[in-house]
Amino acid sequence: MSSSPDYRLYAAWLAIAAAVACVLWWLAPVLAPFLIAAVMAYVLSPVVQALQQWLGEGFPKSLLVLVCETVFFGLLLAVVALVVPVLFKEASHMQAQLPQLLDELKNHLEPVLRQWGVPLELDSQALKAWLTKNADGLSDSALNSLMASLRIGGSVALAVVGNLVLIPVVLYYLLMDGHVALSHLRAWVPVNAKASVDSFVQEADGVLGEYVRGQLLVMLILAIYYVLGLSLFGLSVAWPIGIFTGLAVFVPYVGFGVGLLLAALSGFLEMPPMQAGIMLFVVFGMGQLIEGFVLTPRLVGERIGLHPLAVIFALLAFGQLLGFVGVLMALPASAVLLVALRRLRTRYMASRLYAG
Repeated sequence: MSSSPDYRLYAAWLAIAAAVACVLWWLAPVLAPFLIAAVMAYVLSPVVQALQQWLGEGFPKSLLVLVCETVFFGLLLAVVALVVPVLFKEASHMQAQLPQLLDELKNHLEPVLRQWGVPLELDSQALKAWLTKNADGLSDSALNSLMASLRIGGSVALAVVGNLVLIPVVLYYLLMDGHVALSHLRAWVPVNAKASVDSFVQEADGVLGEYVRGQLLVMLILAIYYVLGLSLFGLSVAWPIGIFTGLAVFVPYVGFGVGLLLAALSGFLEMPPMQAGIMLFVVFGMGQLIEGFVLTPRLVGERIGLHPLAVIFALLAFGQLLGFVGVLMALPASAVLLVALRRLRTRYMASRLYAG
């Protein structure tokens, strides 16, 4: 009988969680800038606190927040400025070099297939015409879709510009007064539940913080590795592709796959196919081994429990439910669910139901 209050408390928290989920689903279209700012604030808050302690309490916090925010957005713009020109450059380069690339592919592939007894004749001229036509059609279609979206009362462009303005403003106030908002939320927690709620929040914050800090260090090391590896093979766009691949590994496998695709497109256009294949095998193969067997186990740690497959599933599941907002919520929600499942498992193992 003494355990009944616990079950009622669990039921109450479950009802609160369901209500919050419904509200998030209902408000998902307008929550994106606030959640983006919240994720950024979670990453930048420790930096602001450390700098505040180093500079002293007399240093204006508003100025410190503005400096940190400016540097952060400057770094984001620098990454975008590195990657986007490469995409346009390689797309135009690929279309210009397509005939030569297809001729080289035919000259290398047909003899190999002939040795294996496969009498294949590639009609490179027809393939060139088909690829050129579809590439032009894809470009025209993408341009027409973009122009059509911008013509719908300017709503899409207005929403994008509005979010770009709103995110820095929300981030500023979260960094300045986020702790005040959290203290107000904590005041609503029942007195007899504050100890367990505080313990739960601290554990969830520890799991998420360890994951984020470790993953950021993994990203930095891999960005340096890919830049150096691609540069040693003479790839002209080693810097932007290497930096992008290293930073994009935050999304497991997806970022690595996009970086590999960009490097493959650039490599096969700039160097002989054999050299490009060796470059991809050595640089990206070793990169996966280093990330999977050295960096992630040592810097992120298995003790955290956020397996890459769990991260991928969370991204897909929350994205399906809430769209882009769900993708932003996937990682923190996964950390909270992980802690909740650990505690439920501990209570279940200690209960009479498990002991029989």
